[in-house]
Amino acid sequence: MIALRRLWVASISPFLFACTTVGPDYKIPDNAAVRSQQSQGRFTASEHASVSGDLAPDAWWRLYEDERLDGIVLQALKANADIRVAMANLRRAVAAYHEVEAESLPQGEFRGKAERAQLSGQSFLQTTQPPVFNLGDFGLGVSYLIDLFGKLARADEAALAAAQASEAALDSVRIAVVAHTVRAYVMGCAANHELEVAQHQLEIQERAVSTTRRLADHGRTDPTAPIRAQVQADLLRGTLPTLRAMRDEAHFQLAYLLGKSPAALPREETECHAEPSISRPLPVGDGAALLKRRPDIRQAERELAAATARIGVATADLYPSISIGASAGLTGIMRDLGSGPTARWGVGPLLTWNFPTNGVRPRIHGREAEADAALARFDRAVLKALQETETALSAYTNAQQQVDALRSATKQAEEAARHERARYRAGRSPYLAQLDAERTMADTSLALAQAESKVALKQVDLFLALGGGWQSSQSATSSSHD
Repeated sequence: MIALRRLWVASISPFLFACTTVGPDYKIPDNAAVRSQQSQGRFTASEHASVSGDLAPDAWWRLYEDERLDGIVLQALKANADIRVAMANLRRAVAAYHEVEAESLPQGEFRGKAERAQLSGQSFLQTTQPPVFNLGDFGLGVSYLIDLFGKLARADEAALAAAQASEAALDSVRIAVVAHTVRAYVMGCAANHELEVAQHQLEIQERAVSTTRRLADHGRTDPTAPIRAQVQADLLRGTLPTLRAMRDEAHFQLAYLLGKSPAALPREETECHAEPSISRPLPVGDGAALLKRRPDIRQAERELAAATARIGVATADLYPSISIGASAGLTGIMRDLGSGPTARWGVGPLLTWNFPTNGVRPRIHGREAEADAALARFDRAVLKALQETETALSAYTNAQQQVDALRSATKQAEEAARHERARYRAGRSPYLAQLDAERTMADTSLALAQAESKVALKQVDLFLALGGGWQSSQSATSSSHD
């Protein structure tokens, strides 16, 4: 028996020492877009005075210094349904990883069977039929697959990378939820701001209607002047429902993002009347920081790693599979179970080898094609991140230039209105001239309010493109579950 055991150990020893891991070892390809020098540099519009090359903070929404907004974002990170879905997907991916990981551990089983049976006489080379027996079969078995060619290691590697990709997908959802929440809040603030300016503009126009009617009644102006003034007032009045609808839409959007029905979110909890602003140049960093921050890039890179590992899983099917095992049990007539003749045991290796005529090589080629597609998606994620950031940065800086110009125009319009009011009070200018100056001031104020709303929304677009926010949201959500 000792000699037999030594012979068995000697027979499998070469396999144990020859263990290798087939398939390509993963690394980011040298020709990947993420390795390009042009992808790592400064953004083309980063020289504008409204932005800086400093790294964007993780909790970028706190740059607005708005406590109400901070609270709303925290609520969204805790209760948003999309985040809950992504977290469930991550738990599923982690469970799948642990399932694959468990396959490399020894496997055990217990088997028990009791039956009343009639056995075949000819199976025992007898012409007479054996009697009916109460038969029993009980046993334990343990087996361990020797991962000679790294199939289990590659499967474990692929499952881990897939779980990490799911984690990055969760981070992407967190970024989107934060950005959409801030956007909805800004939209509500902007709608209220523009509504107040438009109402003020309408009040001025209604005064103009009243004045032109009095002048027309006394024959001091064109009889059609009151009609034209009324048309202008009606046009302004027609803009108010659109702004009210925008305000309601923002409120309902916030309710959805916070995981509430519209009726369950009081308006006073989210209402504001001026867009939140940032008092310093926006920190945007550079391309290298962007590629590290964006979780969609990390997700694509992890998917490439998983696809590369699956090539090794498929390649391992070209080689034999060896497992070692042991079993022991009792088999026989029920009343005799436990006696010596019913005992059985066995120990030894099991070798299986499927010849590569069953589609293994085409399956390997398919996995290689999947890896090529994953590399293309990785490059696409990198290029898309750069394109989105450059586009958002250009839109923001140009919108900021528009605001600067309109602020100058508004100041001049206010100065002209003050001058016309002084001339009217001194009796040196007609009242209509003062109304025209005030109407011009109201028009520029409305244009400025619209431009400031646009800037606030472009800020959110830029921060969304920069990909920050998931780091702080992770700590916020984890602390909420403690």
